Amino acid sequence: MTNISRRRFTTGIAAAGALAVLAGPAAAQVTITVNGSGGSLAQTITRIYEEPFARETGIKVRATAPVSLPKLKAMVESGNVEWDMTELGGSDVIEATKHGWLQPVDWKFVDPDNKLPDIAKRPNAMVTATFSTVLAYRTDKFPAGKAPKSWADFWNVKDFPGPRALQNSPVGNLEFALLADGVAPDKLYPLDVERAFKKLDQIKDKITVWWTTGAQHVQLLVDGEVVMTSVWNGRITPLRREGRPVAITYQGGSLQLSYWGIPKGAKHPKEAMMYMRTRLDAAKGEQFVSEVPYPGFIPGLVERLKPEVARDLPIHPDNVAVQFRFDPEWWAERRAPLTERWNAWLLQ
Repeated sequence: MTNISRRRFTTGIAAAGALAVLAGPAAAQVTITVNGSGGSLAQTITRIYEEPFARETGIKVRATAPVSLPKLKAMVESGNVEWDMTELGGSDVIEATKHGWLQPVDWKFVDPDNKLPDIAKRPNAMVTATFSTVLAYRTDKFPAGKAPKSWADFWNVKDFPGPRALQNSPVGNLEFALLADGVAPDKLYPLDVERAFKKLDQIKDKITVWWTTGAQHVQLLVDGEVVMTSVWNGRITPLRREGRPVAITYQGGSLQLSYWGIPKGAKHPKEAMMYMRTRLDAAKGEQFVSEVPYPGFIPGLVERLKPEVARDLPIHPDNVAVQFRFDPEWWAERRAPLTERWNAWLLQ
C-alpha cells in the first residue's frame, strides 16, 4: 500500500496567503509532477490536497502513476528527471538513499516548528501514510472477554481454537512468530530466523490458507472460513461499520511507513516541498482519514478526530505504543533468500 525559508505559516486563509506570497509570480507558472500509486486513492488526493494547493499557490500538480523505483533510478542516473516528488515504500527509501537518488528535505521549511515526530522524518523523505499488519478475529467465535489479544494467543490453539490464516510471505510472519515466542517488540531486530521458523513449525498445520491479497484475507474472515488472520488494518474498519462481527488488536502489530521523497535533480524542489507541507494540514488530514484510514503523523490530527475514529488508526499514541516499527533496512538484503527458504518451508 505513498511526498526556503523559515517563515512560520498559520492555518486556513492565512496559510493560503503565505504560501501564495512565498510562491511568487514566477512560481504561479510552475507545474510540479508528483508520482504516486494511482487509482481511486489518487482521485482522493487530487480533491483534498492537489486542487486546493493549486488554488492557494498557483502551482499546479500533475499526478503520474505507477510508483517505480527502477524508473526513479533511470531518471536520476540519466539526468532526465521528470518527477518533482515520488511516493516510496520503506524498502524503496532505503535503496534510494543508498544510491543517492533523493535530495535532502529542508526540514526547517517543511516542519519549522519541529512538530513532526522523529518517526515521520528522514533526512530525505517524509512519512505521508501509515498502515499496520495486525491480528484480526471473529468476535462471534469467542466468548465475551476471551478474544485473542496477541500473537501468543494466535499460536494458542487450545484456548483459541479454529482455523487460521497468514500471509504467504516471511515478511511479518517471522516477527509475529518471535513475538509469540516471547521476544519483546523492541528486541526483535536483528531477527532470530532459526527461532522464528521453529515457532512457525508449531502453527503451520493450523493455517488453512496462506493469503496473497488484501481482498482475500478479508473474505476469509467475513465468510467465516477462518476465526483469525493477519490483516491490513484499513480493511477491517469498513466491515465493522457495516456491523460485521470482526475486530482487530494492535498489540504486536507491524507499523509500516510510506514516504514522499524528492528525486535528486528534480526541476522544482522548492515547490515540491511547498506541496509536501500541505500534507501536514490537520484539517485536510481529517478529511482524508474519513475516506482512507492510512494517515501520516500529521500534527494535531488525532486531536481533531472523534475518539472512536482515532483509536482505529495506526498513528493513535496507544496503538503506536504496542506495535513494533517494521525494519525495511533489515529486510532489504535478506528478503530474497528468506523468501526462497519460506517457499521451501511451505512444501515440507
